[in-house]
Amino acid sequence: MPGPQAFSKARTIPSLRWWIGLLLFASTVINYIDRQTLSLLAPYLKVEYHWTNTDYANIAIAFRVAYSIGQTAFGRLMDRIGTRRGLTLTVIWYSIVSMLTSLANGFYSFATFRFLLGAGESANWPAATKAVSEWFPKRERALATALFDSGSSIGGAVAPFIVLWIYFRWGWRPAFMTTGTLGFLWLIVWRRLYYPPETHHRVSPAELEMIVADKRESVASQQGTACPRWRDLLKLPQTWGTIIAKAFTDPVFFFITEWFPIYLVAKGIELRSGLIAVWIPFIAADLGSFAAGGISGYLIKRGWPLGAARKALIIFGGIGMTMLIPTILTTNLYLIAFLFAVATFCYASFTTMANVLPSDLYHSESVASVSGLSGTGAGIGTIVAFKLIGYFSDARQASGTHSFDPVVILAGLVPFAGMILVLLLVRNTAATDQGLVRRI
Repeated sequence: MPGPQAFSKARTIPSLRWWIGLLLFASTVINYIDRQTLSLLAPYLKVEYHWTNTDYANIAIAFRVAYSIGQTAFGRLMDRIGTRRGLTLTVIWYSIVSMLTSLANGFYSFATFRFLLGAGESANWPAATKAVSEWFPKRERALATALFDSGSSIGGAVAPFIVLWIYFRWGWRPAFMTTGTLGFLWLIVWRRLYYPPETHHRVSPAELEMIVADKRESVASQQGTACPRWRDLLKLPQTWGTIIAKAFTDPVFFFITEWFPIYLVAKGIELRSGLIAVWIPFIAADLGSFAAGGISGYLIKRGWPLGAARKALIIFGGIGMTMLIPTILTTNLYLIAFLFAVATFCYASFTTMANVLPSDLYHSESVASVSGLSGTGAGIGTIVAFKLIGYFSDARQASGTHSFDPVVILAGLVPFAGMILVLLLVRNTAATDQGLVRRI
């Protein structure tokens, strides 16, 4: 594969950073299609393999355990070997595992393949966050983060139409095989297009100067400081605020992505007729990501301090996610879809800010590491949540359409608590004056 010098005589690509952003978006779409395959097929696989909700929870937890460990491990790896090489290796990994899942034949084999898939997929967010910090100035980072993060919503929205279409015609094994091939197609473009801006010969001089000027400002404020170690990062309240921002919100979205088909069936809704409820919340989340990124950037242009522009959207998200709670009062498909859509729109506002915080607060050498730590926090929170979901939904099965009520109530309240903690922890401190974190 040719290096960046091979493009030295090639024409520049206008707004190359946004093409990079679209490539990160595509990676996230594929990432989510791969992981959604099992959750969409779960109602049918539960019948075929006689799984309880607790069994399914344990399979989902196998993914989350590896995902949680991998976020921190691969986050550090991305900071060491670089985004281009690191994401190449992990996409190859999880694409192969996704295809191999078609060979599963029971609880333990599914759990093993999900564990391996979680390890590979965990690198996407630290890598994309690091790429954003390399290619985008701070005023555009929220929108760029919203762009790649919206891939999770788009992936979740389109997955039912791909996966269920294949399932109803050829069965579940071809569904895993087909979705696993998408990553290899993406890699062809990734390997040709992605390099750091300083060595990329298709970036225009004006765009490169804009990117480098923003980095110069960062380097000037960092001079005289050492790159923090993990234990040094964990001493900072800003790090814990970043971790909580993900740990108190992502489990709610993962409940929707991995349990929603089962939840709808428990509500007495047949899955074929409930496809509208499956994809509408994901579209709402997509809109919420772009709205949050655009509004935050607009507020910065209007003179708002960076921290205030981010926290305004966090407050909106934390309050809005409480709209999940009224869903316990209805079995109406369209009302459920609407309330979940409002909640996921607000979730996207919160999580977009959570995803951009590492690049706002930390210097380039620590961005992926902190992003990985926050992803691990989200993974641990999701593991706990899934154990509770499996237990409560099985224990309350006799209550019919209300079997998920305690889960949904907690899903509405926990992000609100997370919002309060983030507002308290993400602030300028003595570490800011020492240059360990950026001023916000």
